[in-house]
Amino acid sequence: MRLMITGGRGMVGRNLCEHPSASGYDILAPTRAELDLADSSAVQAYVASNKPDMIIHAAGTVGGIQANIEAPVKFLMENLAVGSNLIMAARDAGVLKVMNIGSSCMYPRDAPNPLGEDAILTGRLEPTNEGYALAKIACAKLCAYIRAEDPRFLYKTIVPSNLYGRYDNFHPVRSHMIPAVIRKVHEAKLTGEAVSIWGDGSARREFMLASDLADFVYFAIMHYSDMPDMLNVGLGYDYSVLDYYRAVARVVGFTGSFIFDTSKPVGMTQKLMNVERMESFGWRAGTNLESGLTSTYEFFKSEHL
Repeated sequence: MRLMITGGRGMVGRNLCEHPSASGYDILAPTRAELDLADSSAVQAYVASNKPDMIIHAAGTVGGIQANIEAPVKFLMENLAVGSNLIMAARDAGVLKVMNIGSSCMYPRDAPNPLGEDAILTGRLEPTNEGYALAKIACAKLCAYIRAEDPRFLYKTIVPSNLYGRYDNFHPVRSHMIPAVIRKVHEAKLTGEAVSIWGDGSARREFMLASDLADFVYFAIMHYSDMPDMLNVGLGYDYSVLDYYRAVARVVGFTGSFIFDTSKPVGMTQKLMNVERMESFGWRAGTNLESGLTSTYEFFKSEHL
């Protein structure tokens, strides 16, 4: 089976390519230099000539709250262009299976937790990442429209919880929460300074290890006709931001203090996924927080220090 993975150099893509199950597939994972997903003609030509049996769309412009606030045009337009180019090229080339990877940002800010798949488009989005969320929603709807027009096209969307792990972005400004916390706590251990936490630490988040998402993807490929068209993929439980800081501190060996900066934005107070459909589909994540943080910290030390 020929599998095309977009975003093959990103965190999700690299975890997919390094997963033990990857050896059972003929994998195409073009780099940006090999294929510019923002170039519609190039994407059309690549998909038509390589004829993958299935496409996993994991590419995207991603970042934390600060990055999204600073560049909403970039997060909207780049993700919309890349996703629509890829999905339409797949349809035009007759690729019958596409797994589009969405984001929990697609859920309304005030949707009740745990977030069920049917809540998408039922309310206003979280303002701090609205552009990114709109792009992800549009691509998910495009998949749904294509499938509605012709049911042969199994174009489906999975909505992962927040992710972290090997190949994450540890940039001090542009990273997501867990890699940012790992860097901050590691540096504070060296300097002896206190660690600043955005908000009061009470906001709750659900973070799944990227290698667990890769496990799910390969499980889903084997049972794709049975997978729901829209499916949350997560843990089904969450922790407070302060819990994550404390867990990282234990892994890093930081024994200093935390201070709270309540002037900073914190986004939604909770984003917990309803995983009933996922568990009925037959899969459950297998890595606990301490193990996941430990492996991620080891990667950070080996690759970024």
